[in-house]
Amino acid sequence: MSEQLTDADAEGAAFFERLKVRLRTVPSKVMEAHGLTLKDAAVLAPLFWRGGEPWAYLTMRPLTLREHPGQIAFPGGARDAGDVTPLHTALRETKEELGLSPEHVSVLGMLGAMPTVTAYWVTPFVGVVPADTPLTPSEREIAEVLEAPLWRLRRERRRVFEADRDAYVWGDGRHVVWGATFRMLDQLVEHVAAIGR
Repeated sequence: MSEQLTDADAEGAAFFERLKVRLRTVPSKVMEAHGLTLKDAAVLAPLFWRGGEPWAYLTMRPLTLREHPGQIAFPGGARDAGDVTPLHTALRETKEELGLSPEHVSVLGMLGAMPTVTAYWVTPFVGVVPADTPLTPSEREIAEVLEAPLWRLRRERRRVFEADRDAYVWGDGRHVVWGATFRMLDQLVEHVAAIGR
């Protein structure tokens, strides 16, 4: 049994090492902001290996929040004055939202930065966390922590806020990822697909 676990761990480590090389040698396309005045923000795509495949943690925001109620996103948020870099923002926000300490995150690289309709310039980072790391989601900021299997995501057109939008779904299709998080996830899926299984 322990040998199987060791093999699984080695398989996951090899996959994430290939992803790290890919992220650092084939950068994602940065979207243009065209002179807009935007606030800095950053997110982390926390990945883990389970059952022979890569997964990503996503969060669903409570319906009671003023900004983005009910939306699915990677943990992250606006840059604070004390954040030295966007990576500090992503790691701080991930700790606040999921209780995931920075020492449990192995940063692989970045995805392309992008503007959002809410006037933020978001820098997405990709990191690996141990699959068994306990999470303590913030009750104020997180309604649900979701686990998305990267090899089994389906790209669909969905009707969201009275418009047809590109989206990712998985499983029974109950959870729909669209908007800026869709664009980030789309970049990640492209990298994951390029390195193969």
